[in-house]
Amino acid sequence: MWNDTDIPLAYLISFRCYGTWLPGDRRGSIDRFHNRYQTPYRAPNPSLNAHSAANLKSPPVYLDAERRKIVEEAIRELCDAKNWLLHAINVRTNHVHKVVSIGEDRSSRALNALKARATRRLRENNRWNYDHSPWAEKGSRRRLWNERSIATAIEYVLNGQGAELPVFD
Repeated sequence: MWNDTDIPLAYLISFRCYGTWLPGDRRGSIDRFHNRYQTPYRAPNPSLNAHSAANLKSPPVYLDAERRKIVEEAIRELCDAKNWLLHAINVRTNHVHKVVSIGEDRSSRALNALKARATRRLRENNRWNYDHSPWAEKGSRRRLWNERSIATAIEYVLNGQGAELPVFD
């Protein structure tokens, strides 16, 4: 079934933790010339990666079990407050994925609101004490136009991220 409106039924919204995937990374990276759907990443560049790492404002951010819980609760809280339907969420050690229906709200504003709420809760719980954001700039907002794409995205978020994370801390 296809959605015949101009509004996607949902979005797969993802964002990474600060400093965990820098320009020049061995996995490739995205820049203004390599930022189109299904285009290859920029080739690895060790000197660019070293330069990027040297210019970080803080060490790269990784989410331990407590931080992951705080971030997930903050996102659920925001979705409830905005009457957004959160279909799926998976907070990993270095990134966050969610499938969410946001109605007519702009996806860019939703992405920023989700990052802001998570940051606020981390600060309130003394789990982020820097002036800058714990998140990488921008993020991904994939439009999901039909039920099948939503189901595929939910499957990816819940089961395509690797094994369940153990609680070490």
